[in-house]
Amino acid sequence: MAQWNDLVAYIRQTYRVIRDDPGEIRIRVLFGDDAETTGRAQVVVIAREIFDQREDWVQIATPFARVDEVDLHAVLTEVGQSLVVGGLVVMGEHVVLRHSLPLLNLDLNEFTDPLELVAGSAELLEQQFTGRDDY
Repeated sequence: MAQWNDLVAYIRQTYRVIRDDPGEIRIRVLFGDDAETTGRAQVVVIAREIFDQREDWVQIATPFARVDEVDLHAVLTEVGQSLVVGGLVVMGEHVVLRHSLPLLNLDLNEFTDPLELVAGSAELLEQQFTGRDDY
């Protein structure tokens, strides 16, 4: 899979799409393997990015809290100690966990594994730092 359209087709077949725009698709990842996560969900934005005006990349991003609702130092400390994928950023009023991958020669496992890690990690951070399921 090396084209944005191929990735979007795969996402449409595999995940619950809640918004589909050119260059961006949003999905809802559902959780529920245990009593703590049953019924919880995470909205994930998957966007096409052009790096250096020539290379196609895909960005996986999901908000998990509002900036004014969490202790950013505590969140950054937790992310630094527990996550193996993604970066933490502030986008507008939200704290967002995101990860980027080059589309060129991208295999499905190189997309699905980081997607699941980002969504699952953001879900845990949301649960830990807000106690809610807003995103």
